[in-house]
Formats: sequence, structure tokens, C-alpha cells
Amino acid sequence: MIVSLIVAASTNNVIGKQGQLLWNLPNDMKFFKNTTWGMPVVMGRKTYESLAGGPLPGRFNFIVTRQAGWDPHHEKAKVVPDLEQALEAARETDCKEVFVIGGGEIYAESIAIADRIYMTRVHAVVEGDTWFPVIDEKQWDLRSDRGFPADEKHAYSYSFQVWERKK
Repeated sequence: MIVSLIVAASTNNVIGKQGQLLWNLPNDMKFFKNTTWGMPVVMGRKTYESLAGGPLPGRFNFIVTRQAGWDPHHEKAKVVPDLEQALEAARETDCKEVFVIGGGEIYAESIAIADRIYMTRVHAVVEGDTWFPVIDEKQWDLRSDRGFPADEKHAYSYSFQVWERKK
């Protein structure tokens, strides 16, 4: 099973502030949905709580939290105590790929074991309180990088990047 991280991060690696995204990029949302559809997604509790309306539809949702007894109040969201158990639960879905979707703590823990990173690089420097780890180019190859300009629907220019761990 491939372990992938999927993220939108500014050029200074900010991914959020006070539990919220700092941009509205409709093409990034479409990319995220199309890439993760039908696959398991792993997220931290705070990321889950930031989702409006509960678990992401069309995906197996695994929420990592150290808070014993925490309840997501939804039967389609499974709570696990750590990343290792989340990945094991994802393996049981018989999927080919699992996606870690945030937040900062889960990304920091999972980047060491990830095989692939799908990054929407937002070409802006922004202030935030949550970051994506720096991608060490000694360990990762940039396999694709497709850029798009800012327009009436996208306040920032951005690039869809795919990084693969070097073998």
C-alpha cells in the first residue's frame, strides 16, 4: 500500500491558521476530491473537526487522536489512537493507496514513512500557525509540477506537484 500525503501549502509551508485554510482554490478542492475519492484518508482530530458536515464522503475516514473516548459523532468515521493503527486500518480496506490529509502534527509524523506527496504549492507567503514539513530534496524527487496563474476564482497562482521518495 502506498502512503501518500496530500496538502496545499504556501511557499513558506504554511497550511492553516486557527484550524482554517488560508485560501479558496476551487481547482485544488477538485484535485483533492478526485485524487482521494474511494480511498482511505487519515487525519488528526483537529482536521476532522474543521470539516464542515462530518466525514468526507466517498472515502474511509480514519481520525487519529490521543483523547481517549473522543467521539466523532458519525458512524462513518473511525477513531484510532495513533498513525500506525490508522495505516493498519487503511490496509484492511484493501486499497492501493492511503492519503494523509492533515494537519501539521500528522504530516510531521507521517512524512518519514510516506512514499508520495501530492502538493498544491500556493505561490504566496502567508502567516499561519500550522505548517507542512520542509521537503528534503535529498530524499524526494519532484516528478511533476504543473503551474496555474491567479484568476477571478483563484486569488493566488499555484502548482500541482507530485513528489516521490527516492529509492
